[in-house]
Amino acid sequence: MLAQLFPLARPLLHALDAETAHRLTIRGLALLPAAAPPADDPALAVEVLGRRFPNPVGLAAGFDKGAEVPDALLSLGFGFVEVGGVVPRPQPGNPRPRVFRLAADRAVINRFGLNSDGLPVVSARLAARSGRPGLVGANIGANKDSQDRIADYVACTRALAGLVDFVTVNVSSPNTPGLRDLQGEAFLDDLLARVVEARDAAAAPRRAAVLLKIAPDIGLDALDAIAATALRRGVDALVVSNTTVARPASLAETALARETGGLSGRPLFSPSTRLLAEAFLRVGARLPLVGVGGIDSAEAAWTKIRAGASLVQLYSALVYAGPGLVGEIKAGLAERLRREGAPLARLVGRDAADLARSA
Repeated sequence: MLAQLFPLARPLLHALDAETAHRLTIRGLALLPAAAPPADDPALAVEVLGRRFPNPVGLAAGFDKGAEVPDALLSLGFGFVEVGGVVPRPQPGNPRPRVFRLAADRAVINRFGLNSDGLPVVSARLAARSGRPGLVGANIGANKDSQDRIADYVACTRALAGLVDFVTVNVSSPNTPGLRDLQGEAFLDDLLARVVEARDAAAAPRRAAVLLKIAPDIGLDALDAIAATALRRGVDALVVSNTTVARPASLAETALARETGGLSGRPLFSPSTRLLAEAFLRVGARLPLVGVGGIDSAEAAWTKIRAGASLVQLYSALVYAGPGLVGEIKAGLAERLRREGAPLARLVGRDAADLARSA
């Protein structure tokens, strides 16, 4: 139903500023009656992170920051949903306006600054859905004014590890000053050691996976160090990648394209896919990868899988294509798998070497 309504609603939503339109979307999803997600083609199922994902297409963090509507989002057909980012204490983020549509580029720039309802509110919402079906993870960060950022990640992990299937350590948001510094080898080693320790100590019926989300703007030497640290500290997967601070020359020359913040959507596809392929060449089967950045079609999702992703996530493309995109991507992937005559797991990273050179 929502897929059919979106073409009618899109002109109205896009007449509003992007953040207001997003809040209206969240409120609308909250009003939906409870519904089970549509049945998926069995060929799309993925066994990874100690769980069976009904399909590999997930919703990236940032859409449902406060964990207000994860079950409504799962009902749209996502194989998993990542809520957040979540920080320990409520914080408003940066002043508005702070999100901008670049329609000509099918892109978005945001500088939200990790606005969050705070850990107590988000954890209560997640606790209230305990026992419901569907795979849900939480993206975690640190308060902007924190005196001990690592302690913030530990607090979030301790509170959420028993409520979600995975926690994603976000050290790559470009909108919190100094946060990307935590990608440095010494900081990252300490951070991941303490997060994994907190996860292991959490009273949870099932062990939550720990994922690490990295920036697309790092060099290959930094990627080498991050991969080695993640493997050494027992991280369960890398998420490649967050938004970029770069502004490709291909962007349409508009005032909005010069706004500060993280760029996502179609222009992010090439750099994030190259980094994904480079990551796969370094970790292979030892560390699963989640491919994020510029996925707006089945072909784009298929390319991420061939570059090394066992799972994929999207967000910005929904702004332009609406919720029907999820079903379109899944149908396209299922058709490609039928043509290949092989399970998805055997195709992961098949063309990583070529895509690392050409993406």
